[in-house]
Amino acid sequence: MTVLKTLKAMAGERERCMYCGDSHGTDIEHFWPKTPYPGRMFGWPNMLLCCTECGRFKGNLFPLDANGLPLLVDPTAVNPWDFLDFNPDTYNFVARFDLATNAPSLHGVKTVELLQLDRREALEAGYRKTHKRILIVVELALQEDTIDADALCEQLDEVDDHGLLGWYRYGTGQNLSPFCELRAKHPEVWAACVAVLT
Repeated sequence: MTVLKTLKAMAGERERCMYCGDSHGTDIEHFWPKTPYPGRMFGWPNMLLCCTECGRFKGNLFPLDANGLPLLVDPTAVNPWDFLDFNPDTYNFVARFDLATNAPSLHGVKTVELLQLDRREALEAGYRKTHKRILIVVELALQEDTIDADALCEQLDEVDDHGLLGWYRYGTGQNLSPFCELRAKHPEVWAACVAVLT
């Protein structure tokens, strides 16, 4: 049980699944599946906290690239927003467009497919609520003459139930309203939020 407790602590007070960021993390997930890769089973870097649904979708499926490296995004080893994007029109995750290859990120494509991040209604509902709450917090802050960066960071952290702030910091969300206005009009506040919420 020590491993599960440690993983829950790493996932933060909401103990969210490290894959979808929505559901409560309840299971120890082996990034490299146990059955085909028993030698990795007890390696600490191979253990994640995951919800039952993500674990069920993933199972022993584990796509590899031509070099034998995982195509599934490991949220403990890389920034998922380098490969994933949030679609504010559908409230789903999609693969991030990779300018270097002029195509969607293969890691993003495989992660979305495997975990079905683009067709889970419960996820969509949660992401929609969180997205709207985040926008309201920033819009209200922009109405003030001066913005208290610490208070704004605290409010944003409080309403981000699904880890979407990363999309506003690193993904295409930083270029959308009202975040682009916050960056342009209050660069010091933006910098403070990025530093604190990272």
